[in-house]
Amino acid sequence: MGYGKTSAVVERLKPHFGDRLTIAEAVRRHHGEDLSYLPTMLPEAVAFAESTEDVQRVVRACAEERVPVIPFGVGSSMEGQILATLGGISLDLSRMNRVIAVHDSDFDAVVQPGVTRKALNEHLRHSGLSFPVDPGADASIGGMASTRASGTNAVRYGTMRENVLALEVVLPSGEIIRTGSRARKSSTGYDLTKLFVGAEGTLGVLTEITVRLHPVPAAISSAVCPFDTMQGAVDTCIATIQSGVLIARIEFLDDIAIEASNNYSKMSLDVAPTLFLEFHGTEAGIREQAETVEAIARENGGRTFQWAVKQEDRDRLWRARHDSNPATRAMRPGAAMFVTDACVPISALAENILAARQDADASFLKFKINGHVGDGNFHVSYLVMPGAENEIAEAKRLAERVVLRALDSGGTASGEHGVGLGKLKYLRREHGGGIDVMQSLKAALDPHQIMNPGKLGMVAAAG
Repeated sequence: MGYGKTSAVVERLKPHFGDRLTIAEAVRRHHGEDLSYLPTMLPEAVAFAESTEDVQRVVRACAEERVPVIPFGVGSSMEGQILATLGGISLDLSRMNRVIAVHDSDFDAVVQPGVTRKALNEHLRHSGLSFPVDPGADASIGGMASTRASGTNAVRYGTMRENVLALEVVLPSGEIIRTGSRARKSSTGYDLTKLFVGAEGTLGVLTEITVRLHPVPAAISSAVCPFDTMQGAVDTCIATIQSGVLIARIEFLDDIAIEASNNYSKMSLDVAPTLFLEFHGTEAGIREQAETVEAIARENGGRTFQWAVKQEDRDRLWRARHDSNPATRAMRPGAAMFVTDACVPISALAENILAARQDADASFLKFKINGHVGDGNFHVSYLVMPGAENEIAEAKRLAERVVLRALDSGGTASGEHGVGLGKLKYLRREHGGGIDVMQSLKAALDPHQIMNPGKLGMVAAAG
């Protein structure tokens, strides 16, 4: 399918956008790179939207001229979702950063897509409420919804799938629709909200998101526990979930990740496979939960627990986990992280993580393993030098083994980073004939294939 000339769209939009529309190479480069290993793919122009009307104006112009449009949040995607595979316009939504409404008594908020999760929680700091979905990076709410993100708190509070109630969307035609409502349930019509959450900007542009809020717990305690073996750490996680403990966070770092964080964050944690845990609830409730998990850990080779209740002490304990990605990159300065994102049924977690570690140990690449293991999600991060074809090929080989094992275990190729460009080839194996349905939806909503082309819903997804 052919595309029109971006220059025609630029000329058409320039009178309205002024200096909010640019073809400067430095700006285009910023919008043609994300946190993945994938090569830079520059858009031909960047438009900075400040309202739904701005978004509608850009999308209509691109639709009429048959020019690609790629929604952009803060560029923290991990699988190339914001890369301009066929040029076109990068539609930057970061200036749409207003918290439109907070409904305290209903536990929800309405935000524009450029609001980041940290900014929303700062806005909520005196309300007794929080938005708990935490992917690590200070991602935009629009980007998090588009990639169906999750993170460290998902085991207790769910992912973006469970925490987005309603949307305002600009369709590829330029039409504006609203999906869902602020009601906690509905049995009317197709669930269009869930259709757009995780669509990665291939079906429309999210311009308002209504998200679920949660009460700040009365009491919080955190703990760090090293283990003699990876098997013991993972088995503790599995037993904890299966015992019904309402744990808020349970994160895993292998010994390599711990050593990297010690060096980077100037910490002195035992260099061993380690679980990071957090409990939310009442004073009595978290004490009971903690005692249960500590007993499980002892049975699996867990060493001494380090406990913290005060905010500053909890932040100190969690620093190794929060600094894990920059600490990993510091292991090999100049390298990019090639990150896997498998998610498996909790009963299959141990065999998948241990097999991934065995493969990585036998490779020449540097790596580390971490995971949101409470919901069966883990990452192997391989360090590759940009342009080093042999290293990228080896990382791809190892990552494919991680993905195929996860699929064979009844899991998924991506638990939270999304599909982008990196996971397209696994979709047919994971979804079978469902891919044909996805492509039919894409064709119906975006017949000219202008919305984030080359990604979900394109013919390439059938591979």
